[in-house]
Amino acid sequence: MSKDPRVESAIAHWAPRFVSNGVLLADFQEVTQSIARWEDWCQAWCKRAAVHEALGHEALAGGFKLSASEHLSRAAVYYHFAKFVFVHDVAQMRAAHMKAVACKQLALPHMRPPATRVEIPFEGGFLAGFLRLPAGASKPPVMIMVPGLDSAKEELEAYETPFLQRGIATLMVDGPGQGEAEYDLPIRGDYEVPVKAMVDFAMTRSEVDSTRIGLWGVSLGGYYATRAAAFEKRLKACIGLAGPYDFHDTWDQLPELTKEAFRVRSHLATPAEAKAHSASLTLKHGIASQIECPLFLVTGKMDRLIPWQDTQRLADEASGPVELMMVEDGNHIANNRPYRYRYRSADWMAEQLGLPKQ
Repeated sequence: MSKDPRVESAIAHWAPRFVSNGVLLADFQEVTQSIARWEDWCQAWCKRAAVHEALGHEALAGGFKLSASEHLSRAAVYYHFAKFVFVHDVAQMRAAHMKAVACKQLALPHMRPPATRVEIPFEGGFLAGFLRLPAGASKPPVMIMVPGLDSAKEELEAYETPFLQRGIATLMVDGPGQGEAEYDLPIRGDYEVPVKAMVDFAMTRSEVDSTRIGLWGVSLGGYYATRAAAFEKRLKACIGLAGPYDFHDTWDQLPELTKEAFRVRSHLATPAEAKAHSASLTLKHGIASQIECPLFLVTGKMDRLIPWQDTQRLADEASGPVELMMVEDGNHIANNRPYRYRYRSADWMAEQLGLPKQ
């Protein structure tokens, strides 16, 4: 039986991302091989997530809290990937998403170091996040981490770990159109507005050094982070991973699943409206040149989603110092070569935030 082209597309585009962000290779192979129709994607991944969730509950019941946190964190990643672009069935998607949130919430206090759920005031509601402090640190600098179009805070632990290990606290936040916020707050191009709320929140936390705040974003979050850095001058440094320069310019080459996820998370009715809205996600009109803080930019030369030329253009136009890492054989976000940039970007951010080399 031939596979649904949407399933083929998801496998082709996202296999390295799944594996580098916490999905076991055997699980990826077995689950994806069992799926012929896109309509079965969410259920198949939820079924495998439940295996890891059950192991987590078993470990908790036995008092093995660290093991429980590891099982439950993996379950959260699997539930996340069950829902990540499954927007054609919002009820099923949201049920899987809430399982991801619940599993990760159970894991948070038992992780090493532990993490705390926080709720950042925003436009009469809140943005959900995780605050995690490096072990043994006193008043560490903090780096805000923002997801992309189809990622969420529950997916970011593999990205987060190298920064924690170097003494940087992390504040991972679901912004508008992302994770827990996606149902009430649509995608917006002026991401500097939610980032201002995130920075305001960080300034209130006595556990961290609010004079040393960095920002990190992945994929569409790579656009969000660099866009925010043009306007939010309290940031000391910014990392952007494979973000578009102008989302409208790349629209026609995007996979249909990605376009549809953008439409749904923008709370729009038609593909035409979504394409028009994509033009609001831009660094044109002199915005890129307003970025003055140090930038670390990563792109893969083999990226089929966001062309490497977008990152090169941003590097050329930014006003502050830029370190550009072009991974010659890298796919989107170079997740097929994570070792090329994850440690280096963490070393770079640690230097920018005044930490000693380790």
